[in-house]
Amino acid sequence: MHSLAPIVLVLLSAVLAVTLCRTLKVPPMLGYLVVGFLAGPGVMQLIPDGEETAFLGEIGIVFMMFSIGLEFSLPKLRAMRQLVFGVGLAQVLATLLLIAGVIGALFDSVLAGFAVGGALAMSSTAIVSKLLTERLELNQPHGQLAIGVLLFQDLAVVPLLILLPAFAGGSATLGMDLGLAALKVVAVMALLLSFGQRLMRPWFHLVARQRSGELFMINVLLVTLGVAYLTELSGLSLALGAFVAGMLISETEYRYQVEEDIKPFRDILLGFFFITVGMRVQLPVLYTHAGEVLLLVALLVPVKLGIVFGLARAFGHKANDAMRGALALAQGGEFGFVLLALSGKLGLIGAQTEQAAIAAILLSMLVAPFLILHGDKITRRLIKQDWMMQALNLHQMLVESMSKSDHVLICGYGRSGQVLARLLETESIPFFALDLDPDRVREAGEAGDPVVFGDAGKKEVLIAAGLMRAKAVVVTFADTHAALRILNMVQSLRSDLPVIVRTVDDSDMDVLRRAGADEVVAEVMEGSLMLATQALMVTGVPLSRVLRRIRAVREERYSLFKGFFRGASDDAEGLDEAQLPRLLSIQVCAGAAAIGHSLGEIRLDDLGVELKAVRRHHIRRSEVEPEFEVMQDDVLVVLGTPEQLALAETRVLQG
Repeated sequence: MHSLAPIVLVLLSAVLAVTLCRTLKVPPMLGYLVVGFLAGPGVMQLIPDGEETAFLGEIGIVFMMFSIGLEFSLPKLRAMRQLVFGVGLAQVLATLLLIAGVIGALFDSVLAGFAVGGALAMSSTAIVSKLLTERLELNQPHGQLAIGVLLFQDLAVVPLLILLPAFAGGSATLGMDLGLAALKVVAVMALLLSFGQRLMRPWFHLVARQRSGELFMINVLLVTLGVAYLTELSGLSLALGAFVAGMLISETEYRYQVEEDIKPFRDILLGFFFITVGMRVQLPVLYTHAGEVLLLVALLVPVKLGIVFGLARAFGHKANDAMRGALALAQGGEFGFVLLALSGKLGLIGAQTEQAAIAAILLSMLVAPFLILHGDKITRRLIKQDWMMQALNLHQMLVESMSKSDHVLICGYGRSGQVLARLLETESIPFFALDLDPDRVREAGEAGDPVVFGDAGKKEVLIAAGLMRAKAVVVTFADTHAALRILNMVQSLRSDLPVIVRTVDDSDMDVLRRAGADEVVAEVMEGSLMLATQALMVTGVPLSRVLRRIRAVREERYSLFKGFFRGASDDAEGLDEAQLPRLLSIQVCAGAAAIGHSLGEIRLDDLGVELKAVRRHHIRRSEVEPEFEVMQDDVLVVLGTPEQLALAETRVLQG
């Protein structure tokens, strides 16, 4: 009874299934679903199907919604009120009423239609949010549309859980029950968003001052699960409470640390949630009631897709964004299982209908990852106007960028991008810019600037803009998620291309560098340096010393600033020159000991010296392998302290 064999088998199955999914380039959650089906009561019976198992899976959704909440803020949520209470409300009502009408007519039961319609109106928060997060599409228009609708669906579960028992029992106090529930929802949300916001920052300050990573992690778990528990007590969903908790923390400076700490819990538990979903698959139901299951799938996926697309267009969304948002939401969700189970207990639907509806939701959840993964391609096929406009834009980019070579590709043509463009012009360096503001593109284009409308996070746009011929890429807007998308594209197309990224502060610096950024320029850092420069100068510090101080700070922060060639006019006043790294060009003259030896054999790194570049026949190479053989007349550019450089020069020339 206490054997580890079932757990080991489940873990082994999960590792093998997810590895296979990643090899085949399909969403890993499909692997979890397959593992759940194989390990569940339907096949191997390794995992018991009980309330405890389902609850553990639900905790995974809690951490996922908490992570999404970290991406939001109160101003952003207020700005999304049209999505949440406009498109979200209309989608739930339209889907529920339409499916209820069809089911009610087929089964001659209005209550059964209402129960099934309410369940199928829900979409999967776990699937949609995880895939959009992995694909870095959460902050794109279609991602915002999907999340806004999902938030309202979470809210809509509360009145549906009240309405179903009331309809089953013929409650005469239905209006009062709904009124009290609405009042409770408003009171709880207002309390959390107002009082919680004032409490969160000082509470995290208190915990952080203890300088204990263990205590900080425990506090994150306490806040996440504590707020989720409070919302559950008030009749709201755990997921909604976790979202609010994340949103409250997003207002503090601990957001990024919390996001990193929560990832292991989120990913493991969310994987377990998908395993519990896979456990619900019952092959006999799929076989014996195939017609009913297919009917419900046809009602669920195409109907919900059409409703979301139509409503999004009616609320002013672009056709391509509306279609991609609709594709993301065109599946059933985990709350549908809850509503179906309650409807079955209350006798609103029969056991056969309940199982068929569960099977339909599961099939739609299996299809959902492919709809989201290929949303761009499907959108281009279904929306001719969008395809033609994209083709026209790409053609325009190709025409305008064909004359560019060895240019700097500027992603974002706002103030920073335009200042960079002016400086490049003064140095006669060609550039080509992409921007998503049509007015700015039109104005700059009329002035003769080489800028076009395009999303730099798309592979075809980068290729059309001449990425394969570019010398460097600069991301000029401070949006980490968009920058990560661009970095992923550049790494897949040209991993050797230098990329410089702008950010607000240095909290995302490591993340961006791991994603492939050669340098990350932080606004706060550069602003602080300029303030320090002015302050030191007005207090009488000589300009030469100020410049050296600033240079030393930049060398510590930015690798591209490390080292300068020393000149006779350099003044080391106020600084220990021996401790400053500098650059030195070592000319490999005739008879030098290094000739005919590889860089690995010379072992300059043993001296603490860094090889920055090698110049041969007027060609400069910044990346060279240890097997690179040194020849006469080569120039080795090395970085180090004066003492280290002297030793390096001796080793290269004399051995």
